[in-house]
Amino acid sequence: MTLLDYLPVLIQILLAIGMGFGILFASHLFGQRAIAGKIKDSPYECGLASESKGETKYSVKFYITAMLFILFDIDVVFLIPWVLTHRDLVAAGIPILGPMLFFTFVLVAGLVYELKSGALEWEK
Repeated sequence: MTLLDYLPVLIQILLAIGMGFGILFASHLFGQRAIAGKIKDSPYECGLASESKGETKYSVKFYITAMLFILFDIDVVFLIPWVLTHRDLVAAGIPILGPMLFFTFVLVAGLVYELKSGALEWEK
């Protein structure tokens, strides 16, 4: 390999560095701090001044529900390919039903535990 083979990579690196510095320079030149008479570093939301501190406290219940949704969503993502390829796996002689029944049992057991522990009840 010669040095000319690396020329496209060198051009790409130089373009990336040039674009980075160009964006920083344009931001400094045209940014909010460059405009005299404006309030510097204030939050901007739809042209109106913010009425609150911006720190809204959420109940832990929202986070628990989000985590449970992600957990069961990932389980469904694992079940969909199994459903789509089940016939091909059985035809190939691969024993897949037992492990998937165990996986489904663990999923249902987790759901029953969450229902009994009240993780999905909003009135607590």
